Amino acid sequence: MTQLSLPVEDLVSFHNLPEKARDKKKKLKSEPKPEGKAKKKDKGKAAVQDGETQRQRGKENNMPVAEEREIKSDKRKEKKKKDSKKKKEKNSSEHYEIQQQDPQTSSVIVKLEPDEDGDFAPAKKQSKGKKRARQGEAGELSKSKKVKLEEDADGVETETKPQKKKKIKKEEGNKKPKKEEGAIKAKKKTQEEKEAAAALKLKKKEEEEQMRWRWWEEEKYEDGIKWKFLEHEGPVFAPPYEPLPDSVKFYYDGKPLPLSLQAEEVASFFAKMLDHEYTTKEIFRNNYFMDWRKEMTLEERMVITDLAKCDFTEMFTYYKGKMEEKKNKSKEDKLKIKEENEKLLQEYGYCSMDHHRERIGNFKIEPPALFRGRGDHPKQGMLKKRILPEDIIINCSKDSKIPEPPPGHKWKEVRHDNTVTWLASWTENVQGSVKYIMLNANSKLKLALRAGNEKEEGETADTVGCCSLRVEHIKLYPELDGDKYVVEFDFLGKDSIRYYNKVPVEKQVFKNLQLFMENKQEGDDLFDRLSTPLLNKHLQSLMEGLTAKVFRTYNASITLQQQLQELTDPEESMPSKILSYNRANRAVAILCNHQRAPPKTFDQSMANLKSKIDAKKEQILLAKKELKEAKKEAKEKESEKLNKVVESKKRGVQRAEEQLMRMEVQATDREENKQIALSTSKLNYLDPRISVAWCKKWTVGLEKIYNKTYRDKFAWAVDMTETDFIF
Repeated sequence: MTQLSLPVEDLVSFHNLPEKARDKKKKLKSEPKPEGKAKKKDKGKAAVQDGETQRQRGKENNMPVAEEREIKSDKRKEKKKKDSKKKKEKNSSEHYEIQQQDPQTSSVIVKLEPDEDGDFAPAKKQSKGKKRARQGEAGELSKSKKVKLEEDADGVETETKPQKKKKIKKEEGNKKPKKEEGAIKAKKKTQEEKEAAAALKLKKKEEEEQMRWRWWEEEKYEDGIKWKFLEHEGPVFAPPYEPLPDSVKFYYDGKPLPLSLQAEEVASFFAKMLDHEYTTKEIFRNNYFMDWRKEMTLEERMVITDLAKCDFTEMFTYYKGKMEEKKNKSKEDKLKIKEENEKLLQEYGYCSMDHHRERIGNFKIEPPALFRGRGDHPKQGMLKKRILPEDIIINCSKDSKIPEPPPGHKWKEVRHDNTVTWLASWTENVQGSVKYIMLNANSKLKLALRAGNEKEEGETADTVGCCSLRVEHIKLYPELDGDKYVVEFDFLGKDSIRYYNKVPVEKQVFKNLQLFMENKQEGDDLFDRLSTPLLNKHLQSLMEGLTAKVFRTYNASITLQQQLQELTDPEESMPSKILSYNRANRAVAILCNHQRAPPKTFDQSMANLKSKIDAKKEQILLAKKELKEAKKEAKEKESEKLNKVVESKKRGVQRAEEQLMRMEVQATDREENKQIALSTSKLNYLDPRISVAWCKKWTVGLEKIYNKTYRDKFAWAVDMTETDFIF
């Protein structure tokens, strides 16, 4: 299509001229032109000029407005007929359009429509006067056609015609649609946001590292002294109980029964657990009902005599709805809750220790609830009562500000004991054990390795340890399954977890056990002359700091180190190395009898993973088939483009195979560990330096082994451990 180039400044200056000045310029147009510059006018253009001439004459002759409008209307109708005819013949219609502006010449390229004979107006270089005349015509046309005003580079508005969609596609060619451009911009923006977030996270991590109290590099206090200054705000107590609305009823023997506030609160604990298997266990139900009756009024106890007649359904439905409501809160509400929690954390979640700001681990007091325990604990279902300030012992330094108790309450006691590591303590009512508020895992006062606790006083579960074994807990076999002098152990250990094992021992050990069992019956202690204090006293005489608990920690750590040396293959992939670590950790968990019940969702999650594995295998088969075909085609045609396609498909197959391997390793790991608790030994029994050294040696990210909490807790080990560390 022929194009006409017009300077923008000429178009604008002509359009802004008064009407008389325009007429004067039009007269210049009718004057004879220099030879070689006269141009042939197309018929369409002439028609437009005739219309303009008539319009000017009408004005000069003071033509009535109504008559002038009638002429314009006739012109529009005539033009519509012509346009319709052209559409039928050519199926397209072209208009005067300002398509683009040349940045170098500041000119606008105007597309001229063909006349009835199919000719185009010439597009040769014209003088400014000529250009202005054409721009004047274009300006006059704008009065009868829709015109879009656009700003040029100098901010002056110029008239342009809207382009049609087909025209854009035809002329812009490969130019990307606006939606696609928007998507690219959004993607770019998202990428920039991700990079900014990553940079912010890194900066925050560096700031945290700089602020970290590197207490392990400082000189230790004299024996027994844990701190010299300690100040904190005390614990945060559980919120008060919110009574049920009047519409929610408790039913006894089919009839609604109002409950006192205290009895209703304890009833709510059982109602919330109605869909849990605990509420079906006889021991849980019996313990609960006994404790619940203690919280009832005399009248309530006279009526409620059988738990089987109690109907908690409406209460259960109400609390279930509250949980769903909490899950479905709006972003604004969740943000508000988050801000409130952060405010609480900043006020109560930190203390000042030796003028360092340290994070407190558990500054919130546990709310009242029902005791669950593990395994078949004999106290499950009992009521854990609400802890009040009158139950709390506060520990802080003498020169610190003593925390204020809630209004109307007072502390049980305030101590200034710098030989202990806790900030507050209380005794819980179910097992009679002492609970503590301690500092966070990465603080100075947390032990690097947990020694372990003995059986709590007041616990009636039949759990035993090495010093409290009874005669019925072992059996002796002079020979069993090809081994000599085998001892069979079968008893309940910590948390009522069964320990069952067959261990070959030395002949002297076997004979000693036979001697210890002589003339004893079931229920008698196996080591009747031995106690934990006596054993530890003997061990202390052999080595300072040596106790029975140290043996457990030592055995766990040395087992991990040996297993890592045996199982780690330098040539294996990263997922396989992590699997080897988990297998070594599992060996420790088995040694320490760290069992767990398989998760309820285990079967479903394994089925989902297996489906993904099967789908990935099918994907690999298809990818290999496509690769084979691509290789064949590339060989036949010897095309560089096809060779690149082959390389791309090779990489795709390799990626898919790596993904399959990771999923298969994950499936193996899950299956092997479904009944083993790996985290207990990792957190409490293993020397973290073994794991850190292994990660550094084999370039395994520490985050693959320890989560952020563990990494914070073991910051001292990360800082001081090299790849050659040996336990």
